[in-house]
Amino acid sequence: MKIALVYSSKDGLLKEYISRYGGNFPKDEIPPDFFAEGDSPETIQAIIEALQSKGHQVKSIEADHVLHNELLTYHPDLVFNIAEGLFGDFRESFVPMVCEKFNIPYTGSDPLTLSICLNKARTKEILSYHHIPNAPFKIFTPQSEITFNDFEFPAIVKPVSEGSSKGIYNDSVVEHSEEARERIQEKLSKYQQPVILEKFLTGDEFTVALWGNGAEIEILPIVAIQYNSLPAEAYPIYSYEAKWIWDTPEKPLEIFQCPAPLSFAQREKIERVVLDAYRVLQIKDWCRIDIRMDEYDIPNILELNPLPGILPNPEDNSCFPKAARTAGYDYAGMLNKVVEIAAKRYGIKL
Repeated sequence: MKIALVYSSKDGLLKEYISRYGGNFPKDEIPPDFFAEGDSPETIQAIIEALQSKGHQVKSIEADHVLHNELLTYHPDLVFNIAEGLFGDFRESFVPMVCEKFNIPYTGSDPLTLSICLNKARTKEILSYHHIPNAPFKIFTPQSEITFNDFEFPAIVKPVSEGSSKGIYNDSVVEHSEEARERIQEKLSKYQQPVILEKFLTGDEFTVALWGNGAEIEILPIVAIQYNSLPAEAYPIYSYEAKWIWDTPEKPLEIFQCPAPLSFAQREKIERVVLDAYRVLQIKDWCRIDIRMDEYDIPNILELNPLPGILPNPEDNSCFPKAARTAGYDYAGMLNKVVEIAAKRYGIKL
């Protein structure tokens, strides 16, 4: 099969930033986490080699302004999409929209699902409509009056449409309204998008990898996130510091346990909630879903990641590969399983 691996590299995202703002921008004003979702050359090469190991012909293509020309020239049988983009709620939808325009099959969810899942507020509204548990929240825009009424603290402040812990720092947890006001104003200015204020849930946190479609959705072993290895002053959240600064390949944090130490009843509750969310948001092929228990030990959806991180090095603590390894898949086996799932959805014979 001819596969086009379409990605967003860190260098590519920087070029996108420069294209928008010009070359004479103050680099010290770029948030340090701004390009966190871009893939490294090592990750891109590891994916190419994993797909080639099953006999596929693979071409890697940056998801930039000439993507459609590259795809039409290469004419792939399937696009393996991991492209994140940089700006706006539809940045993750760019590649699927191009593929649908030119009738090219691709892995993963469609443009609408990707854009909804990227926007935490729209996701939570849909989940709430379907009675799927998630934390109480408020949305603030640059035009909003910042009022809290009876909102319950502590809470956490996040940019509404980011992933990879962008905009979520240790100081994103706020204990009272004045602290919340300061953090909301700061993030509105820095990330140029609405900000979500969400009740801080105090229970255990887990992340759950799922793949498949229809009646064939499989839940991989659940990953528990254990915060006792974080610095003493840290809040129990998977912040930007925890993900990218404190946890390094040279000195990895012992922050994950897979499979999670859960009773049958606990695992069943979590699996039911994530499966409901997967179906309600109309996820295709694969996703990683983050959840946290509330004070009543009810699993609440934090967010859905239909373009899950897939760092190849086990020391990088990438959770979808961690769950897949526990289920018996090596890196190549995991990625080629996604290809098989997508191919089956399209009726493509491998």
